Parts: sequence; C-alpha cells; structure tokens
Amino acid sequence: MSARKILYLEAQSGISGDMAVAALLDLGADLEKLKQALASLGLDGYRLEISQVSKCGLRARDFNVILERDENKSGHEHNEPGRAHAHGHGHLHGSEHLPAHPSRSFKDIVRIIRGSAISANAKALAEKTFRILAEAEAEAHGLSPEEVHFHEVGALDSIVDIVSAAVCLDDLGVEETVISRLTEGRGHVLCRHGLLPVPAPAVLNIARAHDLILHLVEEDEEMVTPTGAAIAAAMKTRDRPPPGFIVRAVGLGAGKKDFRRANILRAILLEEQDESVYFQPDGRQDA
Repeated sequence: MSARKILYLEAQSGISGDMAVAALLDLGADLEKLKQALASLGLDGYRLEISQVSKCGLRARDFNVILERDENKSGHEHNEPGRAHAHGHGHLHGSEHLPAHPSRSFKDIVRIIRGSAISANAKALAEKTFRILAEAEAEAHGLSPEEVHFHEVGALDSIVDIVSAAVCLDDLGVEETVISRLTEGRGHVLCRHGLLPVPAPAVLNIARAHDLILHLVEEDEEMVTPTGAAIAAAMKTRDRPPPGFIVRAVGLGAGKKDFRRANILRAILLEEQDESVYFQPDGRQDA
C-alpha cells in the first residue's frame, strides 16, 4: 500500500491567497496545467507574474495577479489581504448598495467555476472556499451570502487565487491537509468602509466556524487575510501532522510585506510512516 500524501501548511507568518498558490507551485504543482485551468475560466483583464524572491535570505516563490487596470499605477499592491491592502475587505458590498461598475455575486462565481474545464475535485474545493469566504463576509456585514457581491476587481483577484490554490492542490495529489496555527498581527487594516480591526471580522468568523487556531504576535500588520483563512479552512482535513513521516518536498510562498520574521508560507509534502518498524521488539531503536 502506498503511503498517503499529506500537505502541511506552516503559517508562521500568516496566510493569504497569493502566498498559498506560490507555496504550492514551489512545492511542485504544474504551472502549465494551472495556466490552462485558469484560461478555461473565460476571464480576462489580468496576467500572472511568477518569480523568485528573497525573504530574510530565504529563496521563495512569488505569485502575482497583475490587473490590467493597475498597470499604470506605480507602487500599486493588490487588494488581496496580505498584498498590502486587504483582499476580501475592499471588494465586498451588499446588493442593496451596488455601485455602477460591474460586480459578481457568489452565484455568479460558482457558475464560472462550474463552467470551467478544471477537475471535479478542484471545482469542489474552489466552490467550498468561496462559500466559506462569502458566509464569513456576510456575517460580518449583516447580510445573507446571496446579498454579498464582489466588486469586479476584487472578484477577479479572488477567483484567480482561490481557483489556483484548488487546482495546484489537486495536481499534487494531496489526500489530507494539516493547517498549523495561523500567526496574525494586530492593529487595523484600511478597507473601503474605513479602518477595520486586525484580525479582520471575516477572519475571526472563519476561524470560529472552522476551528482554525490563531496566534497573535506584536506585529502591527494584517498577516491572515480572509481569502487566506478561507483557503486554509477549505483545505484542512486534520489538526496535526502524523507522529512519523518522511519529508518529500518543501515549497515556500512569499508574502508581499516585510516583517521581522521571514514573510513566507511553508508548504511541506509528507508521507506518513509507521514508526513501529523502526523499533526492535525489546524496545531498542534501529540504527
């Protein structure tokens, strides 16, 4: 019987959508398959920028969704939480306050996912992730999930990140996923409604509903974004790594900010092992 593949996401510097995708690509997910999957969504207005960066001297993968309308904005950082501003804060509103520019509802996004050519497993995970995010944001703003709409830009950013994470996880053949405690900062984050406390309300809602462990540190920054928390909650199948395992691969996904600690999400691919085979009947450990 082959050993099960277990993914361990170590979020000692938090988690965001782009960090999750970058870590899984660095772990070995097929980039060309990902590009083909994203093309099947039928969305335009963006391009991908994938590179190698250094975080506190560590080589890490960077995953960037460059939106066409932002090409001429110097110093722009995306609306994804963890990309300086917050993905999931600035792009949501209730249907009773719809702006003039286009938006997408949760049902619209599900329709896009289901109509794509990605695998059934990836579709199910992407839809689950969006449902978790929509329910958390709806609760935070006193709406129903059906009333939550994603602004055009925020929705595009979120769809690419969430679908990419689902496609990469499926491509890696992962059978179970362990999520470490999520390290989070303090302070406030600016959104279109004003200053929101960190952890963001949607992050707290997701953590409460899906038993994610938060660990607050003295960092005056948002480190866990709603999209990142939703991805963690959707992927999680167990609370801790197995007692014995072999490390098969390690991937590092870079965040966009710089902290005192390395701002990376570490993805570790494990194979569970039966520790009993390493011990003699009399209790002596094999060399």
